[in-house]
Amino acid sequence: MAPLKYWIWLSSLHGLRPKARELLLEHFGSPKEIYFAADTDYRDVGGIMPKELETLKNKDMEPALDILDKCREGKIRILTMQDAEYPRRLLNIFDPPAVLYVKGNLPVIDEEAAIGIAGTRKASPYGIKMARRMGYEITKGGGLVVSGLAEGIDSAGAHGALRAGGSCVGVLGTAIDQVYPRFNWRLFEDVMTVGALVSEYPPGAPNMPGNFPQRNRIISGLCVGVVIIEAPAKSGALITASRALDYGRDVFAVPGNADSFNCVGSNELIKDCAKAVTSGWDVLCEYEGIFAGKIHKIGRGDAAIPQEEEPEKPSDAEESAQEVGVGFAKLRVPTAKKEIDKQNDMSYIDLEAQLKELSENQLKIVSVMTAASMHVDDIIDLSGLPASVVLSELTLLQIKGYVIQERGKRFSLNIKKN
Repeated sequence: MAPLKYWIWLSSLHGLRPKARELLLEHFGSPKEIYFAADTDYRDVGGIMPKELETLKNKDMEPALDILDKCREGKIRILTMQDAEYPRRLLNIFDPPAVLYVKGNLPVIDEEAAIGIAGTRKASPYGIKMARRMGYEITKGGGLVVSGLAEGIDSAGAHGALRAGGSCVGVLGTAIDQVYPRFNWRLFEDVMTVGALVSEYPPGAPNMPGNFPQRNRIISGLCVGVVIIEAPAKSGALITASRALDYGRDVFAVPGNADSFNCVGSNELIKDCAKAVTSGWDVLCEYEGIFAGKIHKIGRGDAAIPQEEEPEKPSDAEESAQEVGVGFAKLRVPTAKKEIDKQNDMSYIDLEAQLKELSENQLKIVSVMTAASMHVDDIIDLSGLPASVVLSELTLLQIKGYVIQERGKRFSLNIKKN
């Protein structure tokens, strides 16, 4: 097999499509042969564009050697298309990445009922709850969750898998050594500890506009099926679903409100091609025969996510408030503009009277919010909770009126501390 430096050189050439790399490898046999080929030899390869022929003239090996050094320092593994550990499922898609960079322990993907969970970054509390439940139940039932680890649905699905005590694979649309979004660093570390982070982009690689859509093909390629939760009409999650269909994978979707902007795309999938699902078993039952002995229906006790991680069911009054929007305008008024009468204004909540209504995680969040206005990153750091948990709990605290969200992802307490 060709030395890794030639694989890295080939995979790091900007402007060279994954399909072009595959055509070159089929023609020349190895990246080393591609590297030493003459310009006239490249023209004999069908399907290579003129701009890509120019790109192949770049024989500078220094960037590849620098990447090798960074991988050694960062304990990052490099899998090439010719390695036995490179997932066969991914290898068989239309445009597989020539190189995968891996942090953590990558499961034997081809032996797993790997299920991708994808959806909008701007998820509703319902979407977060369903993504967590899907991740949790799929993992408890013997499946493997694959997530893009983006804010919203992706992160919630991964968090559910971790809460179930299982593994998870995170597929990044950035360099393997970059955490995006930044506040998700704890989730990234948790996934790497029990599973793996995977990217086709080497350490130090710049972010490019097309990276995330390209990332979605890897999610679909690694999985036997994908679950879409809350996808607007124009959504990256729909790209994941489209790629899954192209590759012959199954597509599932969680039904959402018919009048919800977030659910337009996912509901359309159900009408067109996707199986509607409301539980992890609705997904896994499709693979019970294929992965005999590994997939199983979970018991009633296993179906419930531990209480402190499950969004609380609102009271009848709260449900009415959510339906008609009562209280939402008040929550969005900047703190400086609120002249709170501590005796007469009912929106200023007495902590002692309401303490019993807060979950353990909500109490942790409230206890660290000592400043008048705090950035969400500081709340995450001080609470010691995963970012996805903090974001979900802050949403619930806003709905109940305990917390006010301000501009710039800053939050203030709306609680009277005696």
